[in-house]
Amino acid sequence: MDVLIHVFVALHIIGIAALLGGFLSQMKAMGAGTARFTPGMLHGALTMLITGIALVGLNQADDQAVNNLKIGIKLAVLVVILGLVYVKRDEEKIDKGLFGAVGGLTMANIFIATLWV
Repeated sequence: MDVLIHVFVALHIIGIAALLGGFLSQMKAMGAGTARFTPGMLHGALTMLITGIALVGLNQADDQAVNNLKIGIKLAVLVVILGLVYVKRDEEKIDKGLFGAVGGLTMANIFIATLWV
């Protein structure tokens, strides 16, 4: 079971890397007002959602403690990110504030995951 959990953790990290990497690659375009949500950002957020749900289930099946409040907050933040990226995915230009909000929420999710023990 530990190997399976570690595989899903790795996939979860790949998802966050795709989401954050897509954001960071558009930083220069954001300054010019031409930033857009890339398909990789949407796929990264979906990967995070699927692997996160799987990780909660696997950890509970393995009788490990799961902090439901932390998971609930992370899920809520991710749903907001996913909603914004999904709805605005086909637009040629995204407002700087909206694009920055997705980046900020992504960073917040990372800090919640790593600093909340």
